[in-house]
Amino acid sequence: MAPVGAALWRSLRAHQVYGANTDVGKTIVSTILCNAVQRQKSPGKAAFLKPVSTGALDDADDRHMQRYAAGVSTKCLYQFDEPVSPHIAAQQKNSTIPRDDEIISSVHKTLSGWAGSDVNFALVETAGGVHSPGPNGNSQADLYRPLRLPIVLIADSRLGGISSSISAYESLLLRGYDIHSVLLFRDDYYQNHEYLNAYFQKKSIPLVPLTPPPSKPTSLDAESLARDEEAMATYYGRVAQTTDIEGLLDQLTAKNTERLDRLEAMASRAHDTIWYPFTQHHGMAPKDITPIDSAYGDYFQTFSKGDGAGQEGKLQATFDGSASWWTQGLGHGNPDLSLSAAYAAGRYGHVMFPGNIHEPALSLAELLIQSIDNPRLKKVFYTDNGSTGMEVAVKMGLRAACDRYGWDASKEQISILGLKGSYHGDTIGVMDCSEPSTFNQKVEWYRGRGYWFDFPQVKMSQGVWKIEMPAELNDSLGPDLELPSLNAVFDVEERVRSDAGQRYKQYIKSTIETLVRDKGMKLGSLIMEPVILGAGGMLFCDPLFQRCLADVVRDHPDLFASTTRAAQTATSWSGLPIILDEVFTGLYRLGRKSSASFLNIDADIAVNAKLLTGGLIPLCTTMASREIFQAFSSPEKSDALLHGHSYTAHAVGCQVAVDSLQTMMKMETSGSWDEYRADWRVPEPVGRETSSGGKCPEVWSVWSHRLVHDLSHAASVDGVFSVGTVLSISLKDLHGGGYTSTAARGLQERLAAGGPTFAVHSRVLGNVLYLMSSVTSKPETLGEVEAILREALI
Repeated sequence: MAPVGAALWRSLRAHQVYGANTDVGKTIVSTILCNAVQRQKSPGKAAFLKPVSTGALDDADDRHMQRYAAGVSTKCLYQFDEPVSPHIAAQQKNSTIPRDDEIISSVHKTLSGWAGSDVNFALVETAGGVHSPGPNGNSQADLYRPLRLPIVLIADSRLGGISSSISAYESLLLRGYDIHSVLLFRDDYYQNHEYLNAYFQKKSIPLVPLTPPPSKPTSLDAESLARDEEAMATYYGRVAQTTDIEGLLDQLTAKNTERLDRLEAMASRAHDTIWYPFTQHHGMAPKDITPIDSAYGDYFQTFSKGDGAGQEGKLQATFDGSASWWTQGLGHGNPDLSLSAAYAAGRYGHVMFPGNIHEPALSLAELLIQSIDNPRLKKVFYTDNGSTGMEVAVKMGLRAACDRYGWDASKEQISILGLKGSYHGDTIGVMDCSEPSTFNQKVEWYRGRGYWFDFPQVKMSQGVWKIEMPAELNDSLGPDLELPSLNAVFDVEERVRSDAGQRYKQYIKSTIETLVRDKGMKLGSLIMEPVILGAGGMLFCDPLFQRCLADVVRDHPDLFASTTRAAQTATSWSGLPIILDEVFTGLYRLGRKSSASFLNIDADIAVNAKLLTGGLIPLCTTMASREIFQAFSSPEKSDALLHGHSYTAHAVGCQVAVDSLQTMMKMETSGSWDEYRADWRVPEPVGRETSSGGKCPEVWSVWSHRLVHDLSHAASVDGVFSVGTVLSISLKDLHGGGYTSTAARGLQERLAAGGPTFAVHSRVLGNVLYLMSSVTSKPETLGEVEAILREALI
């Protein structure tokens, strides 16, 4: 079922009623509020929605509202007869249990209908306490979170109620809810209202104590029930006269208006104050800026202003098609990761790192070393983002090379080997590790210190997997290739002994000989983004070429210095330290824990960020071999790796990363991605033996094989590929393409317009538009995105 926009209207003040516990009087408070709305002089009426109700129909909360609040519209969506928790009641009823998204959609549809009527105030009342389970067993706090309705919290006036009320408030806050008011019944013995009033005053949340209702009758005979009904009617009349509920309603109205006013003004305010990254501001207008009210799961809640002709602004669900700049792994607003962050923040805050150790940093380092399947990597260095992590990696690699070869970097230029289109970050050092491009040519200190190989690129075109050679290198690398499947493309152990593999190696070796022996270059490291070069334009490098490049470097150390020594152990670096920048492609972005595994290369230095914390908080690790580490060991302090950040090994980030990685590792083995794998499985059994004794690898994507095939036939598409969570579409551009191309803008605009229920946020890199999902995205979600994409292109 399609997602819905968060519930927000100027014409309808909609709130969700949560209780700090069961039996705290949620429905009585809801009735008091709805009655007060009915008495207001302003036009309009109140409505009451009970999404899930359990117990006898006569005792249902919507029936209570009908009995004591005349004129209030009421509705119950799912009624279960047993007076037990909804997850038990739903199981006992011999019918299909409504899915969480069905419940959410029904709530939103009901509220939308009321927003278009004379209803101007609505309450959506939950069942039980904040974490009481819904029909599927999920906490209500998570079930209703996509709607992100402002909260009216009913606190508990009983013994222990202070604790349960504050705990309920914190649970809601942890999930990104806004608590607009707190109400509870006055109890002069426990006096919870006095304590909680002082507590919530500090949070600027109004608290209203109410006269408690009459006690329930002990007998259920008709006479007792009649007296109870009369007593409740009298009670509601008395509360209306003695409590300033209308003042509270005015405050709720003001908060609803303020929220909408803020959203409407955000784009203009941002235009005045924000300097955006990777953005040319010339000609930019506020309309080009999208306000995001919240995010949950795979979706942003984006705000679009009204048309000024009667159509009011609204929140719309928008699929996060860039995975929030490639960071999103376990879904926005993930409550488990939020709890991990809160735990570490409460335990540590931030503590300085040099000479100290805390459990999250140690646990993460050990987890990475044990699980990354690279016997070379034994040390973990912490930074805060991919660019700074790569700065550290370059320092490591160059120091190790200079140490081995006796070079003095203060007197001679030490360069790197890389690939054209590489991008390793925007800090000054790693900027020099990329060829001249739009990203760096106008940066005043940029020098460009290296040599960058042009390389064969992989794409599907007209239903065929093709490996296209750079035009100027056809003679050296041979003709373009066609392969029967994506698995065949990645079968590097089979392909490395092929004619293409031999051509690649010969070309690479002769090029390096020319650079070193004829041009006198000193090369200190080989740096590659495995498989896909991200910011350079989603360039899918033939994995065989990257494998051959690593093999040539390691097999021919004599290429780089006149005197060198052989590798001392199986894990010693040879020729050059190999640095793999897995900031984008690592940690399951391409469906595997390490993208180096696609190449069967063990890096000497590897950098991970982006998915490291599941999309919640900045963190980066640079892992290195023990031999690289030893290159900095000396009696002199100046020989140490003098690099660090105030927030190095941030405890909150490390704890979140541990939990994020463990979650993704469990997904890998639990069958979470089996449906995707099956869709991409080649007819022959995956895992067949190859002539080289290796295994034919299994490569898969969350984007359907049929979609990639069909898009490759689209008239406007030059090529397409998909690996893991990444889908890349290269559009034809008669003017040549590249980062400055505008060929993909039209497609981006069509996706932003969306389908009938949601839009798609996407990013373009020149003539390339890419889409990316979380690792938790569901097939039905991506199926709907694919339908929008098909409508736009085919």
